[in-house]
Amino acid sequence: MKTRWKIAIGIGVSALSVAALAFGLDTADRAFPPPLDKAGVVSPEVLDANGELLRAFATPEGRWRLKTDVADVDPQFLRMLVAYEDRRFYDHRGVDPVALGRAFLQLVSHGRIVSGGSTLSMQVARLIEPRSERSVTAKLLQIVRAIQIERRLSKEQILDLYLTHAPYGGNLEGVRAASLAYFGKEPRHLTVAQAALLVALPQLPEKRRPDRNLASAEAARRRVLDRAAVSAAVGDGEAERAALVPVPAKRRQLPAYAAHLAEAALRKEPSIIQHHTTLRRNIQQGLETVADEASKRLGPKVSVAMVMADAHTGEIVGEVGSANYFDSSRSGWIDMTRVLRSPGSTLKPFIYGLAFEEGYVAQETIIEDRPADFYGYRPHNFDMTYQGDVSVREALQLSLNVPAVRLLDAVGPTRLLVRFRRAEVKPVLPPNEAPGLAIGLGGVGITLKDLVQLYAGLANRGKPMRIGDGIQDQPGPIEGEPLMEPVAVWNITDILSDIIAPAGSKQLGIAYKTGTSYGNRDAWSVGYDGAHVLGVWVGRPDNGAVPGLAGYVSAAPILFEGFAKSGVAIAPFPPPPMGAVRISATELPISQRRFSVTAAGLLSASTREPAPQIVYPPEGARVDLGASSGASPLMPLALKLQGGRAPFRWLANGKPLPDLSRRRTNQWIPDGAGYSTLTVIDAAGRAASVRVFVE
Repeated sequence: MKTRWKIAIGIGVSALSVAALAFGLDTADRAFPPPLDKAGVVSPEVLDANGELLRAFATPEGRWRLKTDVADVDPQFLRMLVAYEDRRFYDHRGVDPVALGRAFLQLVSHGRIVSGGSTLSMQVARLIEPRSERSVTAKLLQIVRAIQIERRLSKEQILDLYLTHAPYGGNLEGVRAASLAYFGKEPRHLTVAQAALLVALPQLPEKRRPDRNLASAEAARRRVLDRAAVSAAVGDGEAERAALVPVPAKRRQLPAYAAHLAEAALRKEPSIIQHHTTLRRNIQQGLETVADEASKRLGPKVSVAMVMADAHTGEIVGEVGSANYFDSSRSGWIDMTRVLRSPGSTLKPFIYGLAFEEGYVAQETIIEDRPADFYGYRPHNFDMTYQGDVSVREALQLSLNVPAVRLLDAVGPTRLLVRFRRAEVKPVLPPNEAPGLAIGLGGVGITLKDLVQLYAGLANRGKPMRIGDGIQDQPGPIEGEPLMEPVAVWNITDILSDIIAPAGSKQLGIAYKTGTSYGNRDAWSVGYDGAHVLGVWVGRPDNGAVPGLAGYVSAAPILFEGFAKSGVAIAPFPPPPMGAVRISATELPISQRRFSVTAAGLLSASTREPAPQIVYPPEGARVDLGASSGASPLMPLALKLQGGRAPFRWLANGKPLPDLSRRRTNQWIPDGAGYSTLTVIDAAGRAASVRVFVE
């Protein structure tokens, strides 16, 4: 009986001792947790719209340590890593007794440390809490920390820490940084040879750096590939083939795109690890290459800035603040996409658009390009010559100054600025100056980004579009009145898309305009297709003059090269809106055949009259003109309209009817059965259309 009591008491004491020990260990574990918070210090990253790395910033201690998860690396690399470093990783709880026993026997038999017996969990403990000495005490601490880590994290989370912190020589830490530095790619699709090298380097990162000790790196990779467990993980014969692949002997620079935007993202949210942008890396890479090469051709101190935006969403897809961020001779640290500069002639299309909208002119209207005095303001052309009588189309394509000022005088500078405000763009006037005619030739300050925002309205058929900042600002359509009516926009696009490409450039099918500021300080070119807008600025950041600098010869070639090397497919322009048609000079109403201030004044007064409206046939009508009976020719269809100002030009399916008419009735004989579109244009250039079905 006494024996039973003794046994019971012994068991109880043992249980209490175990419980006390467990409680003590748990208390100690909570009191002295592993420093997992240190593991969260990683390099901030700036990513493109697809999650690709644009730029990374070193940690405070100067390390390239990119956050890496299991999902970021090739599964085959993980299999090789576990097979080589810790075969029983998924079975133990931080410590592998078999590996420790083997390490102890090797120590006894060789008299030195041959292998440490460290599990991946123990290696993570060493990486997040490094110690300079290699001793029994340090190993015991690693064991304790590994057990603590296993209590807190899943196996996948432990692998995440290893993949982020594994040393690769120099200031490279983590698999992503090493893969980018040695192979120039993310580690999602590593080859067997590449994976084996990344498995081998962390054991002795400085001695095995391939950029300094190529032979040591090759030998280390060979040992990984020779391991039976690794060979089994990669498949029959793969290890042998991988051993024949050369080891890279140079370290590459990590991606470093969009320097100015990346810096801005970091300033806005310094605590965020990953900053997402709307940029597209392939577009950004192409534009930066173009800007860098162009600046070298243009000479010292000259820089280049570029902005490309999606015209339908307003998102910036590519942005170059300067030709080279680190080039102090060009003040590369200045983001020239946000600096106010004189836009030269790049605002002229909006002047012409207002004139089209008001009916003052059509494309073939004759306008004078001769010396003129506008209340003391005497503009002259860039080449100091004059063309005499030219069509409005030619005047815009040749960027003639006097015709543009004539039209701005008619539409009014204030009205032009009001249209800019509809697009949320506010050009800056000189101090204490009211809006004047000099606006048309660049007498305001505007940024490249705002200029692209204005042209996005043209690419978007007159609907103003807010351009984002590439980081946080929400782009998208601007509610309210249009920047310009669709027919006026079509006329502008039709003219600009027919300008000859600059020398040496291939015609791309884009609409574009150039500009040069006073004193050859700024050269501009802005172009668009059916989907994208690209703006280019060239000049000196210190606002110095550059002899020979001009929009057409300096900025336009960069624009065309930018479109070509950005990788975007040139999108076709949208179909013309109803009423949009180019009418020959002989078919124009008398009031639109030649522009004059008097005619403009009369037209301005005529806008009080209602716009023309087709009252017969009504929209969608089905009219029986004998087509079903086979009669030839078909019976004529009566046409009737209300409003508008005579004379009137009727068009059927885009083709003008034979004569102008001052009457509000007319007749049309269709060619055959089916749908047709009938359009009428009055003397003010206002139009109305209906669609009918002829039977």
